Amino acid sequence: MAKPKKQPRPKAITPKGFRDYFGSEVSQRTEMLRTIAGVYHRYGFDALESSAVETVEALGKFLPDVDRPNEGVFAWQEIDENDKGDWMALRYDLTAPLARVYAQHRNDLPTPYRRYAMGPVWRNEKPGPGRYRQFYQCDADTVGTASMAADAEICAMLSDTLETVGIPRGDYLVRVNNRKVLNGVLEAMGLGDDLAARDNVLRTIDKFDKVGEQGVRELLTKGRLDASGAFIDGVGLSDDQAEPVIAFLTSKAADTAGTLANLRAAVGNSKIGVDGIAELEQIGALLDAGGYGSERIEIDPSVVRGLGYYTGPVYEAELTFEIFDEKGRKRQFGSVSGGGRYDDLVKRFTGQEVPATGISIGVDRLLAALREKGRIAAQATGPVVVTVMDRDRMADYQAMVAELRNAGIRAEVYLGNPKNFGNQLKYADKRNSPIAVIEGGDEKANGIVQIKDLILGAKIAESATLEEWKERPSQFEVSRGDLVTKVREILDSQD
Repeated sequence: MAKPKKQPRPKAITPKGFRDYFGSEVSQRTEMLRTIAGVYHRYGFDALESSAVETVEALGKFLPDVDRPNEGVFAWQEIDENDKGDWMALRYDLTAPLARVYAQHRNDLPTPYRRYAMGPVWRNEKPGPGRYRQFYQCDADTVGTASMAADAEICAMLSDTLETVGIPRGDYLVRVNNRKVLNGVLEAMGLGDDLAARDNVLRTIDKFDKVGEQGVRELLTKGRLDASGAFIDGVGLSDDQAEPVIAFLTSKAADTAGTLANLRAAVGNSKIGVDGIAELEQIGALLDAGGYGSERIEIDPSVVRGLGYYTGPVYEAELTFEIFDEKGRKRQFGSVSGGGRYDDLVKRFTGQEVPATGISIGVDRLLAALREKGRIAAQATGPVVVTVMDRDRMADYQAMVAELRNAGIRAEVYLGNPKNFGNQLKYADKRNSPIAVIEGGDEKANGIVQIKDLILGAKIAESATLEEWKERPSQFEVSRGDLVTKVREILDSQD
């Protein structure tokens, strides 16, 4: 009889493009989401939690920056008894589900409908450094009004959100542009209804951040050599045709009035371009009235990312402080949020245009920014650890933990092998515990406990002389009845 084949053990590895999040990271994200939700709630937005799975039909074209249908999502088919069934997919953002929700429940929802949503999204894309297939987004949208007051409100709320989570004024800038102005530029170029040429121009404009003014000029006309020496074909426009695009991208002036004047020159007589400039003017006036000056929110035509997707104003929140990259070079932290007006999304379901505008915040990037600024510790503080000196007195130790927890203090009893006390302190260090509580037989008999300040002890051990040890004790003996009071006192001193 043949020997049964031994099943190979599964590899304990994270799937490519995904990662695991541990205690402090999860806690920090939860706290950030709670803080952001507080700002959104203050602005009158309601929470919405929609399904993580949508039908492929409802999701539509999928990612706005991916050309091929069915690209960019994790999808599967629900097979029935006839080998047929709907195709389903994990949501790739929080906006496409909103369009379906609004179309489905519009008769029961107020108009306009303000909603915020937070949660993971999934994208079936090639992963890379810092680029994962699952990540968290935090969105806020207003559906059902074409008023520029909705767009101004979104920008103001984004500014308030950044400051509330810990990005100080001066370290960020919310920049605003308008797709209609670009459409006016395309008209001024004489492209008319040539959709292929317009798409080529849009793709080229999207490279402005990487290649700059001269690079865009070359790509719009005859082409250019890239950094590797390879030649990239140009769109084939004449220099005169390319000029309105360059004027649009470089129209930012010292103040809003100057910028708008430059944009008027770039769009010429295009009606849609003039309409777009009027919308930017309205947004600027509304923000000024609310006290949001150009040091917080500004009109900036160089914001080009996403212009192919949005139908009106677009926004991007950029963190302006410098960090060092992996090669030790200084660079700005960059964008943490983007959004804009998308008036065509709900129309797919209803057949009628429904105006909508909103933003999405990249939660992981914002957390990384706060760590760079030192606003969030790399490792969160762990629980107070009650050590076990006598396993037969576990009830005593559990009583201590219960007292601490009832007083609102995070605490746990050591549940490993208590034989080696040193291992208990090593465990507390690994947990990043602030305090260890010790009660041996002598302490029990005398009605006292030892309380060890692990944070101070670690600092003293790193740098202090023997004399300083004596001056700054890190272990205290207190009566058993003063356990909670002393632990709280030490925790307050650590904060």
